[in-house]
Amino acid sequence: MSAKAKFQKILIFILVSIIFFSAGYYYGMRGYQFEVKKNPPKVTILNKNPQDQKIDFELFWSVWDMVSANYLNRPVDSQKMLYGAISGMVNALGDPYTTFLPPQVNEAVTSSLNNTYQGIGAELGLKDGQLMVVAPLDGSPAKEAGIRKGDKIFEIDGTSTYGVTITEAVVKIRGDAGTIVKLKIQHEEEDPKVLEITRGVIKMDSVTWEDKGNGTIYIRVSRFGEDTNKQWDSVVKQINENAVELDAIILDLRGNPGGYMLGAVHIASDFFSEKPVLYEQTALGEDIPLDTEKRKANFEKVPSVLVLIDEGSASASEILAAALKDHIKATLVGKKSFGKGTVQEAKDFKDGSGIHITTAKWLTPTKEWVHDKGIEPDIQVDFSEDDFNNQRDPQLDKAVELAKEI
Repeated sequence: MSAKAKFQKILIFILVSIIFFSAGYYYGMRGYQFEVKKNPPKVTILNKNPQDQKIDFELFWSVWDMVSANYLNRPVDSQKMLYGAISGMVNALGDPYTTFLPPQVNEAVTSSLNNTYQGIGAELGLKDGQLMVVAPLDGSPAKEAGIRKGDKIFEIDGTSTYGVTITEAVVKIRGDAGTIVKLKIQHEEEDPKVLEITRGVIKMDSVTWEDKGNGTIYIRVSRFGEDTNKQWDSVVKQINENAVELDAIILDLRGNPGGYMLGAVHIASDFFSEKPVLYEQTALGEDIPLDTEKRKANFEKVPSVLVLIDEGSASASEILAAALKDHIKATLVGKKSFGKGTVQEAKDFKDGSGIHITTAKWLTPTKEWVHDKGIEPDIQVDFSEDDFNNQRDPQLDKAVELAKEI
């Protein structure tokens, strides 16, 4: 071996050693240490919480090599296998809200929090392993086809949804505007039926308002997306410019599946000041308060606030409803909310994929965890199939009636 070759070999060894030393230092400072062996790689994870684990990746690489070499249909898509392996790893946690998103799905999920995307316009969820509709979005093909909040989805284009993840369901249901998807759904105890839904371009405002007269303003918040704070501020400005003397505000959070948690903090800041909207409880049990923003609370002196909730009100909607109830004694009208009490951290990767990881619980200002329980309304008002078919809204009617009693 030449002197030059020996020098290159030594240099490579030194660089690799530096990289592993740096990685060990970085992760060690965070409570992790890695011992790496190659052919096949074995990793010992010394993790302060949970207990130490030794992970041998020999089985993984053996299966990978066998599938790559022997699977019947050629060529084998290694990228698809990689995404599938990561998805399986994340799904093994058993948390429907911790999920890996391949590029196509990540783009779709991100776009659903913005103004425009293509699909049927329905927020999906899992309850007891069953795929269901958390809420159809206002003006969406799903809502026009008769999809209701709480509907169970048994099949997508003739394929059973048993064992499907939310991510997989999103991939199957989303698609180009003008194309058709067939869903076998069940509403409450009715017989299941197949609906053909033509996908469309979903575009809507997340905040709208209406003057109901007699000093009552109705504000509808349909989701907590990227533009919700800006739209909320615009609506507040319009209300103030109309110089309405407010006796009551009806805040409609029905069918709002949530979104950006800080959107709930932003809106709550117009109703009360210098108080926690929620607490984030970490894995170590630390409760971190998220207080209202330090600005003028435009609706702080409004005598009565009524909040409409139902089975489709989830996550950020529940945060806002609970905060208004606890701090300003807002009256909750409708039906029990969905019950999602966890916080996810989202990260995008350079290939366009992403991951959502549950990192904390959120608690109400009274430190109640509503996960899988939901929030009970102060006044329960049902919304029947007959009401839906005849375009009646007894829940809103009840809120308007209560507002007049101020």
